[in-house]
Amino acid sequence: MYKTLAVVLLAVVGIASAADTFNIHRIKSPFVKPEVRLDLCPTCINVADQSINILLNIILDSGIIGTCGTLCSTLAQKTGSQLIGTICDLVCDVLGIDEFIKLIEKADLDPIWYCEIAKMCPINDHGDAKITKFSVLPATGRQGTTFSIDFTFVSLNGTGTGELVVDIHTPDHIPLGAGFLLEAQKAGTYSERITVKAQPDPQCDPTQEECEQWLPGTYNVTVQVCNGECGSHHPHSSIYDTAKGSFQITQ
Repeated sequence: MYKTLAVVLLAVVGIASAADTFNIHRIKSPFVKPEVRLDLCPTCINVADQSINILLNIILDSGIIGTCGTLCSTLAQKTGSQLIGTICDLVCDVLGIDEFIKLIEKADLDPIWYCEIAKMCPINDHGDAKITKFSVLPATGRQGTTFSIDFTFVSLNGTGTGELVVDIHTPDHIPLGAGFLLEAQKAGTYSERITVKAQPDPQCDPTQEECEQWLPGTYNVTVQVCNGECGSHHPHSSIYDTAKGSFQITQ
């Protein structure tokens, strides 16, 4: 009863998962309508990000934890969310308490795999995606220009729950990038647009981190479409396809 109610709650409070930054944004197409059941997946992934970090702190603070129920009820108390505790229970019951703790301690649980184990994100190990069109426009611009990365991919067998990752290699070697949830889709053709605003982030504190200044030069762009989290070694994970391009910032 407890778990059933929590799953119903998930369907009601579904939230789109994304990782926009100040400079990089995904422009969602109004024509892509995921199946209603997939609303569970982005919600689960959003809470998984929070859960994994808190679980590590609980394990470090508590020492020996004997059961999934003990660990996950503590997580529910810490977060004030029975929903987060229930998802934890579902994953821990599948893996077993010892393996679950081991993966958390090794920082070896990515959110997509976490939610696939909980059966809240669809799995398709026979999926595919081929990037057929790719462009970065305008090709050149001054600092302050918004560049548009447009691409189309075709899937013959549909896709599993995955990730869309954009990496930008800058002239000053400051890493820039963003990752976005790619919900499982049926076979078909899909278009994506990522915008890059070539403007210094006013919230970036140079005393705490390196801040991109968008100096003149060539900015190399790499896009990956993945099953599961890009770069993950866990089951149901692979890179479907990669595309590369560039833009230039002038004086």
